[in-house]
Amino acid sequence: MNLFSSETYTKRRKQLASDLGEGLILILGNEEAPMNCSDNTYRYRQDSNFLYYFGLNQAGLAATIDVESGEAIIFGQELTIEDIIWIGPHPTLKSLGEKVGISTVKPKSGLFETVQNAKTKGRTIHFTPPYRYDNIILLVDLLGKHHIEVKNGASSALIKAIVKQRSYKTNEELVEMTEAVNITRKMHIAAMQYTKPELLESDVVGVILHEAKRYGSDLSYPAIFSINGQTLHNHYHGNVMHSGKLALNDSGAENKMCYAGDITRTFPVNGKFTAKQKEIYEIVLDMEDTSISSLQPGISYKDIHINSNRVMLTKFKDLGLVKGDVEEMLYAGVGGLFMPHGLGHMIGLDVHDMEDLGENYIGYDTSVERSKQLGLKSLRLARDLQEGFVLTVEPGVYFIPELIQKWKSEQKLIHHINYDKLEGYLDFGGIRIEDNIVITRDGHQVLGERIPKTVYEIEETMAN
Repeated sequence: MNLFSSETYTKRRKQLASDLGEGLILILGNEEAPMNCSDNTYRYRQDSNFLYYFGLNQAGLAATIDVESGEAIIFGQELTIEDIIWIGPHPTLKSLGEKVGISTVKPKSGLFETVQNAKTKGRTIHFTPPYRYDNIILLVDLLGKHHIEVKNGASSALIKAIVKQRSYKTNEELVEMTEAVNITRKMHIAAMQYTKPELLESDVVGVILHEAKRYGSDLSYPAIFSINGQTLHNHYHGNVMHSGKLALNDSGAENKMCYAGDITRTFPVNGKFTAKQKEIYEIVLDMEDTSISSLQPGISYKDIHINSNRVMLTKFKDLGLVKGDVEEMLYAGVGGLFMPHGLGHMIGLDVHDMEDLGENYIGYDTSVERSKQLGLKSLRLARDLQEGFVLTVEPGVYFIPELIQKWKSEQKLIHHINYDKLEGYLDFGGIRIEDNIVITRDGHQVLGERIPKTVYEIEETMAN
């Protein structure tokens, strides 16, 4: 089991208790999730908040932090001989607890007594939003509340305190995140070099997963690999790849410490961009380069998203795809037709970091409201950037036939959009380019070794 030092976890818990001030903090680990019976489970993944404060990537655990006394307890079960027969010997829970600075380990049944004692004394019980139904049921039993109350009753004070800590990545976390990106880099290069006409998409997805496993990693999210890049989250991998099509690869590694990489590259199936593909690709690359170069503390990420759209619309105007004043088009939301998602999001232990706590807690604050405009409303991170944030920058351009035809039939923004010209792009697909960046004191740094990104780099990589 890979862990930081016990001092790291002790310091994190101490800071959390200090920020909350009172009450009992309850952090539930995840249970195994059966595919179709209890003995046949999905790949296990521990809750990220549990990993952050207690480190143990093991099923069946829960933990409390007494804010006033500072005492932290892990609740779980030691392995029996029946367990050992099936899964082999493991370190005792007590010895693992000591590795993360916990001296008190109790049976899982003791959690009920601890919570009941706090309830009897009228203490506040802080818990995070449950996203798995077994933990909702456990909280119903522990707190004596209806499941709707439990699902909607998480502690906003605890959420804010966790976000305050986890948003700022330490140097030891950046080491792990850089490793995750570098493994992701190997996945992407292998995918480029393996792709060729007449293969199935699933052939390349197998190579992506193989590269992750080679380095002791798993995927940080289900791979998006498709010749239909205009579908933003396309997890279908059954298409035959033909010459003349683009392949969009959005995939990332989760390393042994459960930190995520999240990279997207788009490349031609036959290894050579057509003139038309290159034209649109270099617009997206300009959108990404311009956005990355703007990153520094104090800059609004919402403004960077809007400027990315400005770059796109300016170039599209030159191509005759749109017309009129670019600033008017930005205000009207023309960019949403071509980039209906946000520019990026926080990343860390989760690929969409901490979003189980509530996206608005992570990406928004009192200084910025969520837009209702297509594209901008899906921006997961809109607030001012700060040193220590790690985020993705992932602009894209998509020609979604169904969306274009809908807007055209409604004559939507007809004075800005050249629908006749767009007819020639209905079979184009989509392009997205994505990197992971940490905000530094005086700017930014792209994590990991460079991953082929220019037209020249991609064509050279595929040729080799």
